[in-house]
Amino acid sequence: MNSRISHTIIYLSIILTFTGNLNHKKYSMLANQSDDTVNKKVDSLMALMTLEEKVGQMNLYNGFWDVTGPVPKEGSAKTKYDHLRKGWVGGMLNVKGVKNVRKVQKIAVEETRLDIPLIIGFDVIHGYKTLSPIPLAEAASWDLVAIEKSARNAATEAAAAGINWTFAPMVDISRDPRWGRVMEGAGEDPYLGSKIAKARVHGFQGDDLKKDNTIAACAKHFAAYGFAEAGKEYNTVDIGTSTLFNTVLPPFKAASESGVKTFMNSFNDLNGIPVSASKYLQRDLLKTKWGFEGFVVSDWASINEIISWGHAKDKKEAAKIASLAGSDMDMEGYVYIQELVNLVKEGIVEEVIINDAVKRVLKVKYQLGLFEDPYKYCNTKNETERIGRKAHLYDALDMAKKSIVLLKNTTKLLPLKKEGQKIALIGPLAADKNSPLGSWRTASDDHTAISVLEGMKTYKGNSVKYAKGIDLIIGETSFIKEVNINTTSRDGIKEAIEVAKHVDVVVMVLGEHGFQSGEARSRTQLDLPGLQQELLEAVYKVNKDIVLVLNNGRPLAIEWASENIPSIVVGWQLGSQTGNAIAQVLYGDYNPSGKLPMTFPRSIGQIPIYYNHKNTGRAKNVENNVFWSHYIDQENTPLYPFGFGLSYTQFAYKNIIIKGSDFSINDAVNISVEISNIGDYDGKDVAQLYIRDLVGSVTRPVRELKGFELVLLKKGDTKTVEFVLTKKEFGFYNNNGDFIIEPGDFEIYIGGSSNANLKSEFTLR
Repeated sequence: MNSRISHTIIYLSIILTFTGNLNHKKYSMLANQSDDTVNKKVDSLMALMTLEEKVGQMNLYNGFWDVTGPVPKEGSAKTKYDHLRKGWVGGMLNVKGVKNVRKVQKIAVEETRLDIPLIIGFDVIHGYKTLSPIPLAEAASWDLVAIEKSARNAATEAAAAGINWTFAPMVDISRDPRWGRVMEGAGEDPYLGSKIAKARVHGFQGDDLKKDNTIAACAKHFAAYGFAEAGKEYNTVDIGTSTLFNTVLPPFKAASESGVKTFMNSFNDLNGIPVSASKYLQRDLLKTKWGFEGFVVSDWASINEIISWGHAKDKKEAAKIASLAGSDMDMEGYVYIQELVNLVKEGIVEEVIINDAVKRVLKVKYQLGLFEDPYKYCNTKNETERIGRKAHLYDALDMAKKSIVLLKNTTKLLPLKKEGQKIALIGPLAADKNSPLGSWRTASDDHTAISVLEGMKTYKGNSVKYAKGIDLIIGETSFIKEVNINTTSRDGIKEAIEVAKHVDVVVMVLGEHGFQSGEARSRTQLDLPGLQQELLEAVYKVNKDIVLVLNNGRPLAIEWASENIPSIVVGWQLGSQTGNAIAQVLYGDYNPSGKLPMTFPRSIGQIPIYYNHKNTGRAKNVENNVFWSHYIDQENTPLYPFGFGLSYTQFAYKNIIIKGSDFSINDAVNISVEISNIGDYDGKDVAQLYIRDLVGSVTRPVRELKGFELVLLKKGDTKTVEFVLTKKEFGFYNNNGDFIIEPGDFEIYIGGSSNANLKSEFTLR
């Protein structure tokens, strides 16, 4: 028999065994198959793959040509296209829409040698077409059910548009609001961040990734990106092991334990090693110690940037270092596709390293059902029916209302009366329909948010007069362009003053434009940008009855406003339904219940400022002299602490009861507290439990959040809320990364913020 024919028969028999279909038009049913079965399928496929095809699965390209137009004839787009047809591309990002995705997927599964489907990624951060609040705002709700539903709706819309992988959730903990990407995370606390990480992963992935309305999630950025020095984007990170293990890593571990399918590394270094080159983080900790079975993707060209860091001399060395470290897929770095094949052939990188990465990538594709049906996300009927559903808008409105935080209401201007009031609505953001969408909304349409002006006008009983005051300065409505708020022209301030003189209440909508926070939006000042502070003070001189509504993507330093303005609301950037949500809160149709997920500083000089700090050796002025830990020009306390948020009603906490008195480190400690609504409105509070471990082998924070419960109370009602603390809550990580529980004395604090003063104690033996 001719040897070529013989090899062909063997090849075809393997294909038949693998797929059950020679033409690869339909793939074998894999639903409900065991993990072991999937591994065998992956191994069978890998036995057919050339080294070049394997490395191709580690290659992630950005959308590189108009897929409905002509095939690229030259340049890098042509090279990428040729790679796609050769099966040298494992996935693509920023290709969206069923028509576009189907076209690139068709090339992958009908024109390549082995017909391996692509994974299609996109930044689905807080919605796809329908936008929920930015993630930091959602975190302010402390409502895990609503947050999960928000991610579920985002996955439903994205999947209907052909996408099967999101680069979310961002689970970076950060204590520095100068860093613009705090808007993309859950704030400063690892406990809250871990709970939200789990909710978002489950929201995106659901219970079954084979369903056509679920997408693979990606926990990012691994790790410590949120601790970029000075809050400056893409900067170095220098933290101790205690902070790494106890603050940075817990949300990532929670995401891994929740079954997240992918991790993304980041742009920073850690202990002098760019994290995309960190074997300790990626291979030793994540894949070995934690048992993570998915794959790790680089951030945009971060493997290439190992060279810029001075950790590799060229692409060849960067490819070697990153692959050995455990970075499985190269996003837009061109490093793996150019260098890895030769590195293996030269014996510098063992093929087993390549095999491990490729197996991880292929396994996720199997779990998504792409081998069963590579076009499962390419259903035009789903695209028409599932994107922009009314139910999604309703959920976005619900999420937005839950995210709003009331900081101050000293003269009870809020809630506004529904009739008979003259109201001035002032500010450059009050009528804006683009800024409220926030950053990271590349699939949504510009200028589609409900503005605050539109939301206020749905209430017909009052007269509302609008004055912009100052202008926005916008180059282009793109998240990659700069947007500023006017710093020179005062032409509109006079009009705003005149309008404010003749009304009962002034509502001022000020803050950051939605494109002033997010990636590459670090700031050295956290005040109101442009001439907004001047506008605020000018209006205050003629009418002190001001409700300040902040539109912001991060904590702001608003000390003057806090001292002078009677009512302050954190309205964040709330997405598609921003104006309706804010209006319903201002008018009292929704009683605000949000709590800050990050501390608001008094001034920029206090940063980093966070609630779970260490006690230090000289934390108090016990000897009435200057030699203690403080500033000489600013007090130590924040403007508004973590967990803080008011309501139109009032809540009282009393009677902490610890059930039992003698506990071992293996016992559960049951704690209850009574909460009463002693105000004039029905309302919801977030009951928060904090512990303090008084003595530890590693110094412990003054307080740590270890439990919270959303409690809805009608006015006059009292409820008993119960918390259960276990060794998971008592323990911490030592400097070797080992989780330990130590006997000793603990203090318990329960209340409506991290400043809770209702206290009790217990001892673990």
